[in-house]
Amino acid sequence: MSADNSDTVRPPDATHGSSEARDLVWLPIPPEEIDGLPDTLEYAHWDGGPDFPTDPARCAFYCVPYMKKPEVCARPLPAMTNLRVVQTLTAGIDHIKPALADLAPGVRLCNARGVHNASTAELALTLILASLRGIPDFVRSQDAGEWRSGFRPALADKSVLIVGYGAIGSAIEDRLVPFECERVTRVARSPRTTERGPVHPIDELPRLLPEADVVILVTPLTEATRGLAGAEFLARMKDGALLVNVARGAVVDTKALLSEVESGRLRAALDVTDPEPLPAGHPLWHAPGVLITPHVGGPSSAFLPRAKRLLRDQLNRFARGESLAHLVATTG
Repeated sequence: MSADNSDTVRPPDATHGSSEARDLVWLPIPPEEIDGLPDTLEYAHWDGGPDFPTDPARCAFYCVPYMKKPEVCARPLPAMTNLRVVQTLTAGIDHIKPALADLAPGVRLCNARGVHNASTAELALTLILASLRGIPDFVRSQDAGEWRSGFRPALADKSVLIVGYGAIGSAIEDRLVPFECERVTRVARSPRTTERGPVHPIDELPRLLPEADVVILVTPLTEATRGLAGAEFLARMKDGALLVNVARGAVVDTKALLSEVESGRLRAALDVTDPEPLPAGHPLWHAPGVLITPHVGGPSSAFLPRAKRLLRDQLNRFARGESLAHLVATTG
């Protein structure tokens, strides 16, 4: 399609006859809805539709459509011969990173660290509380018009283990503070000391898992974390413990998890699954003690204002030739 179609937004001082070439930015959010974008750039809106808004070869900064399939996000990349930046609107990059292998050297990949902190941390707390207090059972009772009371565990006095203590892990701990947990233990790839206490290395998990009532997975999906919560990991969790996954589905070995929950030894609250979407008839849907939400940790009303702030900041940095925030990889 022509570069001058209705999906292309030119800055106020740009004209069709301008002799100065402007870097073109593809955005999944209409650029007129983002205040403070630099007027030295040209913008096109593309959110994964069948038609491209401009010739992809002109694109210098590509913001990947949000909540679209990896093949949709990757579709314009082979034609983006002048690309310099790929920006995701997710903290995880596993959906787009493989598609960058054939790009020219020097293309920078940036993630959206911070954009989903509030929303994902809220959901993690929701999953913990709903699972511990038996909310799914109460909803089923309400649907049946039945009054079924009972004694349920509380989050208070529980020991919580956060596996993957980055920005989202820290935001989850922020929200755990008022709930009077007995202890919050932190684990990450890189051990360090925070104001709240130590962050343990991941090789200490065998020692830490048996002490936790609630284990929260917040790790990125990498080759090192794929299947991290496998049979050995799960076997070390204490009887009756709750596994919460707000990371990626493949961080958990589904077969091993099914064995544990079907025996009644563990419970699970999962915002992500492997496979995903979870197909109809999959045994996880009806496994005892399992609560499933359909990967909704990020998409909430908290997402859009934070995504707009990220894009405004990144594009102003890009326009000024400054270092970009949240750089996670460079091609070549």
